[in-house]
Amino acid sequence: MDDVARRVLEELRESAIPRSGRELGEKAGITMAEVSRAIRTLRKQGYRIQTKKKGIYQFEQTTSKLLPYEVQRLLRTEVIGRQMQYYEKITSTSTVAKDLISTQDPAIFHGMVIIAEEQTGGTGRLGRAWISPGGGIWTTLILKPRIPVDRLFMLTMVGSIAVVRAIKKITGIGSLIKWPNDIYIGNRKVGGIITELSAEGPIVHYCLVGIGIDVNIPLGDLPTRLRESATSLSAELGHEVDRAPLLATLLREFELRYLQIESNEYDSIVREWKSLSCTLEHRVRINLGSRSFDGDAIDIDDYGALIVRKDSGAVERVIAGDCLHL
Repeated sequence: MDDVARRVLEELRESAIPRSGRELGEKAGITMAEVSRAIRTLRKQGYRIQTKKKGIYQFEQTTSKLLPYEVQRLLRTEVIGRQMQYYEKITSTSTVAKDLISTQDPAIFHGMVIIAEEQTGGTGRLGRAWISPGGGIWTTLILKPRIPVDRLFMLTMVGSIAVVRAIKKITGIGSLIKWPNDIYIGNRKVGGIITELSAEGPIVHYCLVGIGIDVNIPLGDLPTRLRESATSLSAELGHEVDRAPLLATLLREFELRYLQIESNEYDSIVREWKSLSCTLEHRVRINLGSRSFDGDAIDIDDYGALIVRKDSGAVERVIAGDCLHL
């Protein structure tokens, strides 16, 4: 959104009564022609602005799009989300993020959030396709973290916790974390986190934290194979959710915990993750590709590994693989 459109929108939004183009121009310091162009721009972006009569306008309803302006006006962060890029439809937000940091120092983009209304090639863990139709939150955070390499796994923890806390605060819905990176409501998946990084020895070049949440997605719009295992917030509530407050809250929750791990406060993050886990104390099947086994998930260690007591009585530390709840 350009600065002129933003100023006109703010003037309209703050007024309880219709405003003339002349008044808007005087308040925003622009011409009436610029006011008219701004109104057209805002309408194209999904804002409902009624023309009461020629040259008289009234704000009716905000856009349903997840525009950076709508998120940032609600942000309470210092770094995360202060830079944003927005796209209607792209292959994936992670692809855009990688393109950005391939040409410039990743530190320039620290805290940037890439947002897409729709992804055509979203990917999840192990390279699996992530269905990303319009109505969800599909975003990637670019980070240049001051965190030891052996603690970077905690970014997935922080992302998972932030999603659960934000969903609860905005919708009242209780969700839980399925190890290692999925968000569930009951026995249905509603979101997930994927973390990618580039490092050489102890030097971390960048980290990308991808977050996907099925927000306003009718279950009928999902592929048939997913309709029994996935859900959306709107399906759970019976009505749509305003995505801007949800994303703004998520970013705030993320930053709070990100600062904790930058300050070496690791134990509190692990404790909070455990308190929100639906995997611990659950019977699971672990698939490691070449082999699989059943057992009880009894703990998660300080490095994010799942501790499973196998049916044989032996205890195994699982650092990667598929985890199925039995």
